[in-house]
Amino acid sequence: MARLPFRCDDEVICRGLQALRTELEVPEAFSPEVIAEAEASAAAGPQIPEGSAATEVHDRTDIELVTIDPPSSMDLDQAVHIAKIDSGWRVHYAIADVAAWVAPGGAIDRESQARGFTMYSPDSRAPLHPKAISEDAASLLPDLDRQSLLWTIDLDEAGNITSSNLERALVRSRAKLSYRAASELIDNGDDMLNALKQVGELREALEVERGAVSLRLASQEVVPTDTGFALRYDESLPIEGWNAQISLLTGIAAARIMIEGKVGLLRTLPRPQKRTIKDLRRIAKALGVEWTKDMSYPDMVRSLNPSDPIDAAMIAQSARGLRGAGYEAFDGELPDLLEHSAISSEYAHVTAPLRRLGDRYANECVLAVLADKRPPQWVLDTLPELPRLLGSARNREGSLDRAIFDMVEAALLTGRDGETFHGLVTAVDEKKNRVRVQLREPAVVAYADGHTDLGTEVLVRLNKADIQARKVDFTLV
Repeated sequence: MARLPFRCDDEVICRGLQALRTELEVPEAFSPEVIAEAEASAAAGPQIPEGSAATEVHDRTDIELVTIDPPSSMDLDQAVHIAKIDSGWRVHYAIADVAAWVAPGGAIDRESQARGFTMYSPDSRAPLHPKAISEDAASLLPDLDRQSLLWTIDLDEAGNITSSNLERALVRSRAKLSYRAASELIDNGDDMLNALKQVGELREALEVERGAVSLRLASQEVVPTDTGFALRYDESLPIEGWNAQISLLTGIAAARIMIEGKVGLLRTLPRPQKRTIKDLRRIAKALGVEWTKDMSYPDMVRSLNPSDPIDAAMIAQSARGLRGAGYEAFDGELPDLLEHSAISSEYAHVTAPLRRLGDRYANECVLAVLADKRPPQWVLDTLPELPRLLGSARNREGSLDRAIFDMVEAALLTGRDGETFHGLVTAVDEKKNRVRVQLREPAVVAYADGHTDLGTEVLVRLNKADIQARKVDFTLV
């Protein structure tokens, strides 16, 4: 979809975005104390974290790792190398060793607990850590030696995990690649990146076998333009999925290690309740989507074609089966819920410590279990609080994202009152006599007054767009 500029003054948007962050208490600038500590830490160099089970830093600079991220990213959490071995595949995955730069109980540690995540807006971001750490000292930038946490995961010919290990290691990334650049290298026959493709495809096939659920929703994204910002529907490249499979693979390996050691932090999602599946079956029947009695919920979702209007409506409805994600911290007694149902496996967040608070703690738990030791006391002290801290940050992140899209939609449609737009009905709210419509262009998802069936292609008229109220008002034509 074309990147359409906003039909409003950019200052209005910028002021609105700032007001949103203030309203939702999204932290931005770091205090002088935090900045000073970060700069001192960066100048001193990486340290072995207090009480860590991994005190030796192995030299692994011979591994030809690369990072694959959006072009503008400087907070590089992961670097990957994959090679064929006699028994299958060997995955090396280096993770930024953030704990080497953040003193337990210090100003950076306290501030990161308050923030929880790096939070993104179209015009700025609120990082979890100061730039001296997140975009410099701890970041896996190319052609620089970096202390890291290096995962070594061996897979069989089918892509199943046969062994996994984590160690502190000195590594050096050989290149900072964008997704598009990496895709071009695959097309040109690059051996390592073709190995990434093969392992990614194997892991995707295993995901299907496990019964994982992947919703291929047409997600919105805000993109910059020469004259401001625009909305479009995200179009991912295949390599983004293959690269994500390496992160998922590592999270699965980490979760299994922590469960075996009975200490750690899991990312969980309960299986959809029976009444949710019953409701979805009723919706599928109303839409005319085939869902036989012997077909599971994951199989039904995978059978849907997002380019088909009816299937797209069913995909949007199927998202209700993936609600309730959270974190489970444990030490000694395992929690009742261990699984992430969308992945259909145990799973943990360990691959993005520059941008997520919990990863730093989970990796130290893995190191301790592998060494048959207890995690550091600073980890054990904070572990019980992490689900609450992360949950609160995730809620704030979700509120910010939704409010941004609401405002951007209103801005994009300002001055177009009375115009009509083509769209697809993806939800029906009978109580309020309205439907949710996904417009073809611009990339807006909004409610319209009136009633019609799910999956119907409709024409809607814009009554009013209000930037300050972050609302758009449509009516079915």
